[in-house]
Amino acid sequence: MPKSRAAPRLLDVAEAAGVSLATASRSLSGQSGVSEAVAQRVRGVAQSLGYVANVHARTLAGGLTSMIGLIVHEIDDPYFSEIASGVVHAATSHQRLVQISHSGRDPEQELRQIRALIASRVDAIIIAGSGYTDPTAQQESRLLLARYADSGGRVAVIGRHELAVDAVLPANKEAGAAIAEHLISLGHRRIAIAAGTEGLTTVEDRLTGLADGFGQAHPPVTATAVRSDFTREGGRLAAEQIISDHPEVTAIIALNDAMAIGVLAALRSHRIAVPDQMSVVGFDDVSVAEALAPSLTTVRLPMATMGQLALEMTLKPPAAEPRRKATSHQLMVRDSTAAPRSLGEETPLLRDNERNV
Repeated sequence: MPKSRAAPRLLDVAEAAGVSLATASRSLSGQSGVSEAVAQRVRGVAQSLGYVANVHARTLAGGLTSMIGLIVHEIDDPYFSEIASGVVHAATSHQRLVQISHSGRDPEQELRQIRALIASRVDAIIIAGSGYTDPTAQQESRLLLARYADSGGRVAVIGRHELAVDAVLPANKEAGAAIAEHLISLGHRRIAIAAGTEGLTTVEDRLTGLADGFGQAHPPVTATAVRSDFTREGGRLAAEQIISDHPEVTAIIALNDAMAIGVLAALRSHRIAVPDQMSVVGFDDVSVAEALAPSLTTVRLPMATMGQLALEMTLKPPAAEPRRKATSHQLMVRDSTAAPRSLGEETPLLRDNERNV
C-alpha cells in the first residue's frame, strides 16, 4: 500500500490496485479498454483511499493532460521567462500543462508555493533559480519535497540547491572566469561588480568564477563588489554607488543581464559613454541583450534548454542518486566592452585624488 497522505493521488490508487496509471485513469473515467472487473477493483480502491478526481491530477490516458508546477524567482525577469519558455515547449510536446508560480527570492514564499502546488496535485515540480547559501533556508522545503517524491511526485531544480533532487546546473563559475579573462585581455585592471543579493548560490558561484579569473591577471586586478537587488533597479542603484564611490573603475560587471540593463541606464543618465569611458558586461545573454544600444557583452547560458532538461528529468523514473546535468556557456563579445583609455587620458570618471578600490 502507498504511504498515507491527506490527499491521495491517482498514482496511489494505481499502485494499490496493482494497475498502470493509464488503466486507473480509464477505470475511474469510465473509458473503454478496461475490463469491468478491473474497473470495479480500481473504483473500490479509490473509494477506500478517499481519492477524488481533480483537474490538476489528470494523466495522459485518453489524451488527457497532467500538470507540471514551475516556481521561478521573478516572473518579469527575462532569464526566467526564457527558462519558462523551454519548460512550456517541452511540456506541450509531452501533453503536459504548466502552472507557473513566483517566489521573489524568498525561501518562505518558495515554501508556500511548493505547498500550494502539492495541494493542487501537480505531477511534478520544477524550481528554477538560485538556491540559498544558508543550508537551513530550504530545510522545510527539503523535507516537504522528500515526502512528495516518496508519494510519487517528481522534482527537478535549475541551479545549485540544498535539495536532494535532480538538478540542471548552469555553468556560473565557468561563465564568471570567462568574463574576467575577457576584461583582463582588454587591459582592464580596475573593475567593479554589481553583485546582486547576498545569500544566493548563483551570486556566490559567479563571484567565485570572477575571482578565479582575476587571479590569473598580471598586473593584478583591483576589484570591488557592490551589493544590490538581483534586478534591473538593483543594477541601476549599484551603478550609482560605483559612479559616486569608485570613479577610478574602467569596467562594471553585472551578475545578470537585468542588472546590466540597469547599469547601462545609470551610465546613460550620467552621460558616461559605453564602452569609451566604461565597459559593461552581463551574465545570461537574455534575448534583448543583443538589441540594446550598445549591444551587451555577456555570457550565454542556454536558458530555454535548461528548462527543457529540467522538464525531461521529471518525466524519467527516479534514480538511485539525484541526477546532475551541467550546462554549456559561451562568451558573447559585443559593443559594450573595449580596451580602457590610456592612463594618461582624462575621463569624467577620474578625479584628482583618485582612490584605490
